[in-house]
Formats: sequence, C-alpha cells, structure tokens
Amino acid sequence: MMKMWGGRFDQRMDSSARQLNSSLLVDRRLAAQDVEGSLAWAQALMLAGLLPADEHAQIARGLRIISGEFSGGKFSFAPEDEDIHTAVERRLTELIGPVAGKLHTGRSRNDQVATDFRLWMLQSLPAIQAELADLQSVLIARAEAANATLMPGYTHLQRAQPILLAHWWLSHLWPLGRDRDRLDDLTKRISVLPLGSGALAGTPLAIDRAALAQALHFNMPSQNSMDAVSDRDFAAEFLFCAALMGVHLSKLAEQVVLYSTAEFGFFELSDSFSTGSSLMPQKKNPDVFELTRGKSGVLIGQLVGMLSMLKGLPSTYDKDLQEDKALVFTAYDILRAILPVLSGALQTLTVHPEHMLSSIDSFMMATDLADYLVDKGVPFRDAHKLVGKVVRTAMDAGLGLDVLPIGRYQAISPAFQADVFAVLDPMKSVERRNVIGGTAPKSVKKQIQMAKKLIQA
Repeated sequence: MMKMWGGRFDQRMDSSARQLNSSLLVDRRLAAQDVEGSLAWAQALMLAGLLPADEHAQIARGLRIISGEFSGGKFSFAPEDEDIHTAVERRLTELIGPVAGKLHTGRSRNDQVATDFRLWMLQSLPAIQAELADLQSVLIARAEAANATLMPGYTHLQRAQPILLAHWWLSHLWPLGRDRDRLDDLTKRISVLPLGSGALAGTPLAIDRAALAQALHFNMPSQNSMDAVSDRDFAAEFLFCAALMGVHLSKLAEQVVLYSTAEFGFFELSDSFSTGSSLMPQKKNPDVFELTRGKSGVLIGQLVGMLSMLKGLPSTYDKDLQEDKALVFTAYDILRAILPVLSGALQTLTVHPEHMLSSIDSFMMATDLADYLVDKGVPFRDAHKLVGKVVRTAMDAGLGLDVLPIGRYQAISPAFQADVFAVLDPMKSVERRNVIGGTAPKSVKKQIQMAKKLIQA
C-alpha cells in the first residue's frame, strides 16, 4: 500500500477511519495543480543541487505522462489513494520506480496542498470574472434596448417615483462590478506561495523560493512558514465574495420574480428559461430565479462554515483544514451554474412597457409638486407639508393630483398656480433628474457609456 507515512505504526489503519481520513473525492480536483507544483518543486530540487539532472528528467517525464492521463481522463485511481498527492506519487512510482520517492524531499503535504489550492484558485477565478462581465453586458444591452421606457420606482415596496427602466437594469450592474473588483483584489492575496514552508518550520534545503514563486506565477513567497501552512484567509475571503455575489444575484432574481407575476405584469419569462406545474396547466414558473435566490443561502452557509471551522484552530496545519476545499468548490460550482443561466434568462425575457406605464399614477409626482413650491420660494419643509395636504385632499375626493381642481390646490396655498399641472408629467419628472447617477435619459446614457468602459477595462 502506497502511503506518505506509516513507518512508526505497527497496526493497519481501521478501514472506517481510513475512509473518513481520505480526501480524494474532493481534492482530486487539484490534480493538474498538484502535477504543476510537483514539476516546479523537482526543478527547484535540481537547481539546488539536490536532484541529479538525469533523475530530474525521469521525474519530469513521469509527471508529464500523469498530466496527460488526467487531461485525457485516463488516470486510474487506486483504492489505497488517500488523496490526490498520494495518487500522483503512487502513479509516478509505477512509471519510473524508486526515483519517484525523491520528489517529496523537503516538502510536506502541508505546504503542498496549500500551494495546490492557491494555484487552483488563481487559475479558476477568471472564469467567474468572465461570467460576471457577460451578465453585466446583458444588463447594458437591456438598458440600451429600453430607451425611454418608464416604470414605477419603489421604496419599501411602495410606489415612489417614476424612473427609466434602463436605470433599473443598470442598478443591478454596479453591484456586480464591485464583485469583480473584490475578486481582483483577492487575487493578490491568493498569489503568495507556501511551497518551501515544509510542515511548519520551513525547508532545510537551499531552495530559491523567490524563483519557485516566479516559476509557478505567484507574486511572492510567504514570509512565515507557520502562517503559510495554516492561512486560509484567501478561501474565507473568496467565500465572502461568493456570498455577497449571491446576495446581489438574489436581489435581482427576487425583483424579476415579482415583476413577472400577473399582479405586476412588467416582465414575461421566455419558455426556455421557465418551468410548469405538475398539476396546474396554466402555470409558468420562474424556477431559474427562485433557485438563484435559494442558492444564495447556500453560499452564505459556505462562508459561515469556513469561519466556524477556522476560528478555534491552533497555529500551523490541522486536519480540520481538509474541509476547506469542499466549501470553496461548492461555492464556485454554484456561481458557475447560476451566472450563465441568469444571463440567458434576462436576455430573453419580454418587457411590457404598457403595464409599467399604467402603474405610474400622479401621486408619484408628489415630490415634484414640493419642488415646484420650492421654485416659488416656499421652504422645502413647508412645501412638503403643503403637498401632503394636497395628497390627502385628492385621496379623500377620490381624484388624482392631475385632475384635482386648481381651486382645491389654491385653497391649501396660493403659491399653486395654473402651471402646476405641467410638473405632473412622469417623463418630465424623470428628465429633471439630470445629475450624475440620476434617472434622466441624458444621465442614463452617460452611465451606459461609463459601464461599457469599465467592463472593457
């Protein structure tokens, strides 16, 4: 049986304990990175004069064969493989014989797995970045297609003020941009090489760790060997990024679910991104968005699980850390599943502008009425109170603000003149908000241009 340990043990490991101890089902995902790290380590051993050139050539040749077996789906795992590191070394021994045993010189699984994990994250995060950018591009396309379509804006889920539909689409773009920024910033903290830290005290070998970091495309080697083998901040930080991303996606999903109901009727989902009911033939369910909402809870759970695991560990490596990869892989897979489906679902949904426009009533221009009084010289706090009285008067009369007689306005304040009704036009209300970040058409056009530049950058 191929094991990296066991010389001091007289008894075989209990089979159930061995099964619990094994991490192969999870960390086999690090196969390519384990081979890559091993190739770099073998090179470092040779450059340090610790591995003859011919033996290095044998090890490198064997590792490249193994790499090909993994990429071609031809690698065969053995029942005794405890983890991906054991599997690779066992196969290398089969290919080149006892020389394979020299590969682990000066290296521990502690710094090996930390290196593999970081390397996997460095190589995997760009896929999420690209899918976030794709989703942002869909949101920009929807905003451009919306043109001057009006919709009601809500606060506290109550009708508040009219806005452009384009502005609403873009309100979901900027959080995704912050998600991308966080992943960019995280990359520099992932890109610290633990290899050469040994089990906890550092390797006694004359390894050039700076050159080793460069060979594996890390920014720098770690500065403390004890910290290096135990540090999982990068994993916890990724899970935070993933959880917050899930919250952003859930927020978008919830609004689409709401707006696609018959009660709102703003959106209609494409058949290709909807499901039906097993009982009610008329149903068209937004399962894609509901699943997004649900999986955001799982992402939050992965973060809580990681932090709970880390909080009580002593320094250096502890076996608890074997659980880190399952948490990260699960979160990563959820995001890779959600993001492209959301892009497709949003790209294909149908907008019903007439339903949006019919949901805008004159009371949503109450703030415009207050601004109107301010223009007449009335202090805003007084204007706010006067408009409140106008609203109450109109509601009691069962009338909209746009049909309330001018006499009723002037009975509340002589500052109201015949031109007051002009401010009750929802499009004019939108156009007045022509500031950076506002919902006016000119502002939204500039917002789209800036969003495109940021995605390209």
